[in-house]
Amino acid sequence: MAQPLVKKDDDRDDEEYSPFLGIEKGAVLQEARVFNDPQLDARRCSQVITKLLYLLNQGETFTKVEATEVFFSVTKLFQSRDIGLRRMVYLMIKELSPSADEVIIVTSSLMKDMNSKTDMYRANAIRVLCRITDGTLLTQIERYLKQAIVDKNPVVASAALVSGIHLLQTNPEIVKRWSNEVQEAVQSRAALVQFHALALLHQIRQNDRLAVSKLVTSLTRGTVRSPLAQCLLIRYTSQVIRESAGSTQAGDRPFYDYLEGCLRHKAEMVIFEAARAITELHGVTNRELTPAITVLQLFLSSSKPVLRFAAVRTLNKVAMTHPMAVTNCNIDMESLISDQNRSIATLAITTLLKTGNESSVDRLMKQITNFMSDIADEFKIVVVEAIRSLCLKFPLKYRALMNFLSNILREEGGFEYKKAIVDSIVILIRDIPEAKESGLLHLCEFIEDCEFTYLSTQILHFLGIEGPRTSDPSKYIRYIYNRVHLENATVRASAVSTLAKFGAMVDSLKPRVFILLRRCLFDSDDEVRDRATLYLSTLGGDGCVVETDQDVKDFLFGSLDVPLINLETSLKNYEASEEPFDINSVPKEIKSQPLAEKKAQSKKPTGLGAPPSGPASTVDAYEKMLSSIPEFSNFGKLFKSSAPVELTEAETEYAVNVVKHIFDRHVVFQYNCTNTIPEQLLENVIVAVDASDAEEFTEVGSKPLRSLPYDTPGQTFLAFEKPEGVPAVGKFSNTLRFIVKEVDPTTGEAEDDGVEDEYQLEDLEVVAADYILKDQVLNFRNAWETMGPDCERVDEYGLGQRESLNEAVSAVISLLGMQPCEGTEVIASNSRSHTCLLAGVYIGNVKVLVRLSFGIDSSKEVAMKLVVRSEDVTVSDAIHEIVASG
Repeated sequence: MAQPLVKKDDDRDDEEYSPFLGIEKGAVLQEARVFNDPQLDARRCSQVITKLLYLLNQGETFTKVEATEVFFSVTKLFQSRDIGLRRMVYLMIKELSPSADEVIIVTSSLMKDMNSKTDMYRANAIRVLCRITDGTLLTQIERYLKQAIVDKNPVVASAALVSGIHLLQTNPEIVKRWSNEVQEAVQSRAALVQFHALALLHQIRQNDRLAVSKLVTSLTRGTVRSPLAQCLLIRYTSQVIRESAGSTQAGDRPFYDYLEGCLRHKAEMVIFEAARAITELHGVTNRELTPAITVLQLFLSSSKPVLRFAAVRTLNKVAMTHPMAVTNCNIDMESLISDQNRSIATLAITTLLKTGNESSVDRLMKQITNFMSDIADEFKIVVVEAIRSLCLKFPLKYRALMNFLSNILREEGGFEYKKAIVDSIVILIRDIPEAKESGLLHLCEFIEDCEFTYLSTQILHFLGIEGPRTSDPSKYIRYIYNRVHLENATVRASAVSTLAKFGAMVDSLKPRVFILLRRCLFDSDDEVRDRATLYLSTLGGDGCVVETDQDVKDFLFGSLDVPLINLETSLKNYEASEEPFDINSVPKEIKSQPLAEKKAQSKKPTGLGAPPSGPASTVDAYEKMLSSIPEFSNFGKLFKSSAPVELTEAETEYAVNVVKHIFDRHVVFQYNCTNTIPEQLLENVIVAVDASDAEEFTEVGSKPLRSLPYDTPGQTFLAFEKPEGVPAVGKFSNTLRFIVKEVDPTTGEAEDDGVEDEYQLEDLEVVAADYILKDQVLNFRNAWETMGPDCERVDEYGLGQRESLNEAVSAVISLLGMQPCEGTEVIASNSRSHTCLLAGVYIGNVKVLVRLSFGIDSSKEVAMKLVVRSEDVTVSDAIHEIVASG
């Protein structure tokens, strides 16, 4: 039962009250018996229906019996003439979603209401009928729906049109027959009718580009009066412009005059929609932007918060690609920094940071300082990222911006906010050499009071890399050693490692580091003591003799050549014996499970037909299997095995995928086959390959599959020879050939005679990325400097127009098949430049490092600078050839 309403006390103003507090389904179902009373109480019935609707919308489920009883009880309320109760009945019928058997009970009543003289009855009856009826009944009432679409009453017409929009998803053939009536409704003088009619007409024609173009052409001549419909038309116009962008001549943009004309409309929503559409045009010029920017600038000073927010949000997006076009609005946006709506203020700040010039930086910093304390962390992060971009844009202003970041770093804030600031300072230290020393000191001061273990360890790690390279490394030792005494075990262990790095890189600090490390030998934590012992032994601080300084630096700063997950798996599989663990046995490539296998476990081949479960065993298992096949036993050491490539679609008669095994002079295709037809047995299964598009490959051997029973995976192999050490590429056409025999379902025995048959598979490509292993490098900078510039090759490439910088980066990573390092595959949102670091091992076990620098201009043209370092200059040249030909 509902609880009685309680009057709010002055000291309980913040509490929320609900008239449905404590309501229970059982009690409400008992109350629903009021629907059966001979003398209906319309007000009480409405209250009970309200409670039932509340329960349904709160996720309460009714059993089939309960729903049926309520449904039949509600249908009795059609005898009441109370308009308010009738509306509640309509809602209840829609929510209960009666089954097909029950629909007939209310159909006659609803059809009677649909032809009633009361417009409210007609509109609601149409909505309910279209919601609960199927296609069979819909054909019977189609004539009434057509009449309703062109009805003079806008409520009835809108109800029919909205119902048509919903029905288009389930009965498109019927709704498409209403085109003439909908076309007539588009000319209606009622705003909502015109809006709904245009939406339905576009959905009917949306799969016909020419029909949509004709619709937009006819309506842009001024027949649309409704502001809502006008906004829809602007969106459809933008769609036509985008789709026709490739077929129109340069400078000839259809419908632009219409969009520009809408900027002078009397309705604010139409003006904004047109301005937004113009700013989002592909390859929009400054001349085309000017009128849109002008009206958005006027909205910035509007008294309506929604208009100010819409304008500043749109200008913020424009500033990412056309910052100069927005500079005229800077004065207006500066006034929004103090706006009561914090979302508006944040957008104004970030837009100003993107469009401001070098002389305005100091003034902006003063305004932001007062602003930061009033906004939530999520908005602060946006501001921090904008300040980082501004500092990279104007590196001479690093002092003011670095001081600002340092000040807010010491203020209150959550983990994500503090991490964003630390990340920004680290990026500025890396990209602006002059900012290194001041930035490192700011980070050292922060970890004195840092409450986040993760941030402390990351700062200490970064300090160990950059600190020894500064002009006065000794000033950081105090901050580091303080962490050994004042922090938890995790941070103390990280501080010990950082001390050791200073001792290895700076000879003058080595004696001091030895003393501090010896003190750490008495720490209460095993990890801290073990690290101190290890580093003292490595540096020679315990009297031991180390080989060379280079050995020490390689140990402390060198990257781990194998992925940690592979190392962990190998260590778990290692069995204690007299032979020591050999780290060279750990595979260097990270194997990922194909998406198709994750989706359909039942289709996944077993045994060696699919990648082995652990990364450490993958290459070993494949190599052991291939070496056991006489035809392939003399191919030498296996360099790489690809992830399975699907050659058939899901749910087909035969499931086939292929694994590419790369050797120095050979490529072996392993076709994993599964027969999904219970009544068939396949014999002498082989894949016939047409290699006419792979001229450098010569077929040298094969191994057919003798028998392939139902749902039992098997493998057939094909080997090709290629030039030694050359990353030959090509396309292979595949046809599955076999003898099919019928199987008796009762006995399970196959017939003696079979029929030769074949099944066309998808084409397979061997690409340049197949000859490169992914290599995990944890410290890319150190690995880069260790590799040296002797075999470096540098060149620049134009990648043409791309939808985004992210698309270009992903395409190059996929082309090269190398491992992104240090998270550089992730691109900051709306970034216009990016640097990506890749590492790999080229065929022949030659290590390769790649530094990619991307930039995108306002026309979305992407330029890329490619710097390659490797152990062999011919490999560096080969990487450039892959990119040039890709």
